[in-house]
Amino acid sequence: MTPDRPPVRIGLVWHSLNSDNLGVGALTLAHIEILEEAARALGLAPKFIILGWTDPKPLYLQKGNVEVAGLRLKDFVKPVGGLFGRLKRCDLVFDIGAGDSFADIYGLKRFGTVWASKALTLLAGRPLILSPQTIGPFNRGWARWLAGSVMKRATALSTRDDLSTRFLRSMGYKGEIIEASDVALRLSFQKPVRASSEKLRVGLNVSGLLFNGGYNRSNMFGLQSDYADLVRRIVRQVLERKDAELHLVPHVVSDAIAVEDDHRANLALAEEFPEVLVAPKFGSPIEAKSYIAGMDFFAGARMHACIAAFSSGVPVLPMAYSRKFAGLFGSIGYDILADCRSDSADEIVAKFEDALDRREELKLSAESSLAWGLARLQRYEEAASEALRRAVSAG
Repeated sequence: MTPDRPPVRIGLVWHSLNSDNLGVGALTLAHIEILEEAARALGLAPKFIILGWTDPKPLYLQKGNVEVAGLRLKDFVKPVGGLFGRLKRCDLVFDIGAGDSFADIYGLKRFGTVWASKALTLLAGRPLILSPQTIGPFNRGWARWLAGSVMKRATALSTRDDLSTRFLRSMGYKGEIIEASDVALRLSFQKPVRASSEKLRVGLNVSGLLFNGGYNRSNMFGLQSDYADLVRRIVRQVLERKDAELHLVPHVVSDAIAVEDDHRANLALAEEFPEVLVAPKFGSPIEAKSYIAGMDFFAGARMHACIAAFSSGVPVLPMAYSRKFAGLFGSIGYDILADCRSDSADEIVAKFEDALDRREELKLSAESSLAWGLARLQRYEEAASEALRRAVSAG
């Protein structure tokens, strides 16, 4: 590392170090680790500027080379001191779109802000790297046009699944696509020490958002069955086993937005089923992954809770509510999936029972698929390293 060389200033857009959603936090912590390794291998001292929504929670990580610049809606239109000014301070910008927010299915406000961050990066004259994420769908013609206008000017574009890649080609994107995997596969954790005589530990992540019917409380994701009733059936199924204990594990914990909060859903279920064990409100994604790593089997509707299990060697049944699940896990050869949009409650319960019984087989499959996922992620790591090298050379 050259002593007199100034640090390379790396903007991380739509990342967060204190999000209620531990999945976004997992992406952020793992991405910092990846980019820090790449920068230091090039002899660079990285300085990270985290650009995401303002959140009052304590930070998961506090380091001298990490700055958090919380955003509010007004920051997107302020010519000085807002997002544009912060992007100008960066040497290059990695935009991860919170994993799956570069789409128009979550409402106009989210699409508008996620698109605007990219447009402002380009306006600021900074290299824009779209980090591994689910991209699309864009169901509105104008949204598709706007998305295409920024993507074609990006320095690099990476997806985390083949469904996103195919979608981009279908909408006419002709640039290079780095098909990688989710950066949270690299998130650190500590494997708990277990006594061999302990009961079978079954972990279940219950999505508070699905449990409450979505933001509109009216099955906004178009699930085939009543999700809350489905969860109750699964809980009863596990509790009937004398050799198992059931852990309800949150991955979105929100004091401010009750409809999203997994922990509240867990407590509600614990009132109905006092035998269940309710995991704590985790202080960081690493705490959550370390807890999940102590399970013998896991199922869940939060994708990054499933990724935490998958990447820590725990056999997992993802319970999908969007195409991002099949895209991510299918792209690396892990085809164990319950689709809450198309499978009936009976089918999902049967898949849960089958996966639990075949957990040792699933564990071997997960190990093989994880190696594949990490190999795909290496493609992105190489592209990120090259983007860092070019940005410093250009500066």
